[in-house]
Amino acid sequence: MKLKLSFLAIFALVAISARGAVVDTLAVYSEAMKKNVQVVVVSPDDNRAPKPVIYLLHGYGGNAKTWISMKPELKDIADRDGLIFVCPDGKNSWYWDSPKDPSYRYETFVSSELVKYIDSEYQTVKDRSGRAITGLSMGGHGAMWLSFRHKDVFGAAGSTSGGVDIRPFPNNWEMSKQLGNESDNQEAWNRHTAITQIDRIKNGELAIIFDCGYSDFFFEVNNDFHKKLLKYKIDHDFLVRPGSHNGEYWKNSIDYQIVFFKKFFDRRGEKK
Repeated sequence: MKLKLSFLAIFALVAISARGAVVDTLAVYSEAMKKNVQVVVVSPDDNRAPKPVIYLLHGYGGNAKTWISMKPELKDIADRDGLIFVCPDGKNSWYWDSPKDPSYRYETFVSSELVKYIDSEYQTVKDRSGRAITGLSMGGHGAMWLSFRHKDVFGAAGSTSGGVDIRPFPNNWEMSKQLGNESDNQEAWNRHTAITQIDRIKNGELAIIFDCGYSDFFFEVNNDFHKKLLKYKIDHDFLVRPGSHNGEYWKNSIDYQIVFFKKFFDRRGEKK
């Protein structure tokens, strides 16, 4: 017997097969900087319930499309785990509000303006129990910087190969454009590095994960970051493994962080 399908049945099958995460490329206006900022959002096909959000920050020389280009599997992960990924263009800002350049106020943009915009336009969990932030290299610094300073906004934070202490690198990555020369502005450099923000948090206020490869030039500052967290008795996951400062390492390391964040988000459901 031949199976006959109606037009509607065929249409339904095509629609099911076409389902998948949506990738939006947005221009989000920043009142603080008086300009539009490009943001890539990966959201799951299923919008029946509020979804947790992971903010992914790019590194020096990157842009809003860095993560989706390097890790196209984010679309599958968004559908599989019911997550929204938000990837803003942070220029080479290190995600500070620059004391030197008022057009670089990316701390305000990411931690306030962008979060409010995403919560207004997408079906999100609208509190810190449903928000995590992480990033690579410069973005790893940014994620720690922002989460420690805005723990009311983000409940979990990560960093992969992050420049979590900028002070050993005074002549690198255009940081002096935002802070001034290190030799003449040591106070500003001390105030604008993630490792000096640790005393802002208490144990249990943030779920923290960070990692670095043995061959990475940021390995020592990550190890020092780990030691200072231990000194302050702040629980955290610190992962070290073979690898250097490159896309191959980050494509792998972000998988572990997503699992960590998913467990953090799941605890929200257990508390209900």
